[in-house]
Amino acid sequence: MNVMKHLVTLFAILFTFSFCTASCSKDEEKTTSQNNGSENKNPSTTKMKITIGTAVFTATLHDNPSANAFKARFPLTLNMTELNNNEKYYDFSKSLPTNASVGGDIKVGDLTLYGDNTLVLFYKSFNTSYSYTRLGYVDNPTGLAAALGTGNVVVKFENN
Repeated sequence: MNVMKHLVTLFAILFTFSFCTASCSKDEEKTTSQNNGSENKNPSTTKMKITIGTAVFTATLHDNPSANAFKARFPLTLNMTELNNNEKYYDFSKSLPTNASVGGDIKVGDLTLYGDNTLVLFYKSFNTSYSYTRLGYVDNPTGLAAALGTGNVVVKFENN
């Protein structure tokens, strides 16, 4: 009988712990999503301009050390190289800070860092297992693929 009381107590503790863990992680997700939503409320610090020939796009930079270090280099005019019919890239001579995560779903207009020195601008959506540090995204990527074309291209990044 004593063993039965211990088992009931043990199950009650495990149930309480798992309920608390689930509710704590949901609260953390709410806080994170609220913070992510507030990151873009100050457009003067997060917006940038991308110029490709005569096409001009507005982009939003994430609020992270990598994006801040990238922005500190503005204005930049880069000869970006074509790769895989879905991206343009440029290798910086000096590293930027990184916080890479598995790419997952890449969207048209995503601006990322591969490794610690390769800037990548995607012009097609796809899924990947490669890891990238997210820098930002083109707000309205309509026409981005056409502007970037099929070969290497000169792209200018600057404050908006």
